[in-house]
Amino acid sequence: MAFTYKRIITYFFRGLLFVVPIALTVYVIYLIIQFLDGILPIPIPGLGILIMLSFITFIGFLASIFITKPLFDIFEKWVFKIPLINILYTSIKDLMSAFVGDKKKFNIPVIVKLSEGMSRLGFITQDNLTILEEENLVAIYFPHSYNFSGNLYLVPRDNVRILKNVKSADIMKMIVSGGVSPLHD
Repeated sequence: MAFTYKRIITYFFRGLLFVVPIALTVYVIYLIIQFLDGILPIPIPGLGILIMLSFITFIGFLASIFITKPLFDIFEKWVFKIPLINILYTSIKDLMSAFVGDKKKFNIPVIVKLSEGMSRLGFITQDNLTILEEENLVAIYFPHSYNFSGNLYLVPRDNVRILKNVKSADIMKMIVSGGVSPLHD
């Protein structure tokens, strides 16, 4: 009889391993969609998101046109003159462009030697720090596991080794998962 209970418990935990990641993923996507749809209080479900996506795409189109591009540049110059807003705006814009812009920043995965026998995975975000008078340092971003935050360290070049045979997305997934997600060939 004890054998049957152990088997049932094993099946339950296997079921948890399958159901919980799917359920949480679906739930988080649902919450994001619900939040985005609620930004515009339109009684038709999904219409708020559709309008926002269309508006953002239209703004992207306008920002790319030769005629309207100077207007966006003038707007940014105006925003850059406002002290607190400048810091917030440029930080958010730089972070967004690191993921979706033309100059993606998390595309050079590295392994950094922290001490003898201990290393950490990260991404080079700045290769040239001569403006800081630190020619021998590079800026490395270390994402936190199970979190969307991280730390930036200035590390001696000799302690940094670029990982050439792995995808940046796989390294990010491995770091964010706390090393649980495997690397693929």
